[in-house]
Amino acid sequence: MVVAKQSSYEDFRLKRVEENKKRMEALNLPKLSQNLNSVRTSPMKKRPYLRTEEKQMVMVRRSSRLSNSSSTPVYREVSVQRVQIHRRGCAKRRDLSNRVYVSEEIREKTIFKAEKFQSDLGSDFPSFVKSMLQSHVSGGFWLGLPVHFCRSYLGKQDGVITLIDEEDDEFETVYLARKTGLSGGWMGFAVAHNLAYGDTLVFELVRHTAFKVYITRVGNSGESSKI
Repeated sequence: MVVAKQSSYEDFRLKRVEENKKRMEALNLPKLSQNLNSVRTSPMKKRPYLRTEEKQMVMVRRSSRLSNSSSTPVYREVSVQRVQIHRRGCAKRRDLSNRVYVSEEIREKTIFKAEKFQSDLGSDFPSFVKSMLQSHVSGGFWLGLPVHFCRSYLGKQDGVITLIDEEDDEFETVYLARKTGLSGGWMGFAVAHNLAYGDTLVFELVRHTAFKVYITRVGNSGESSKI
């Protein structure tokens, strides 16, 4: 009796298997499965970084107090390295091999020295201290300014802000009010003055749209120096 039941079940199973095979063949599933297995995924090609160096002319104006012809612009040629990244779908990692870092202790000493210089200015003009990060002096070249300072002393509209260095050379930059920072033109100032990570700047608002900029540098020996 048991043998008969097993034989009946086995016949039923084989019959269902044959029926399923016929359905699969009718739907062409075996051939589709073979085609899928034969498809090979090509490996993603690496897209290298392209680093180029180019010359740019940055407009430098002598301060009208020192220049005999204040309306005549003066240009200085600076070298600018650009990194072009081929993007496809997602962002690539930045090449950080050329970045230089100093210890936090040395950076803090440079900030302290710049803050002391700021207090010794004895000026009624508002000012602030800004320590340079990598994003300020390489790659993005974007300089964010203190929000409270911008709201108190700078306008609510985008405009041009002039940076005057310690030799009274002037560099025009684009101020973005909503983002409270300097965009276009800041790269020219940073490159022309060889700014590096850890250098600390004192910005003194001598006019409504002009900063006098004093640079305290981090030397190669780790000592900060006022230039």
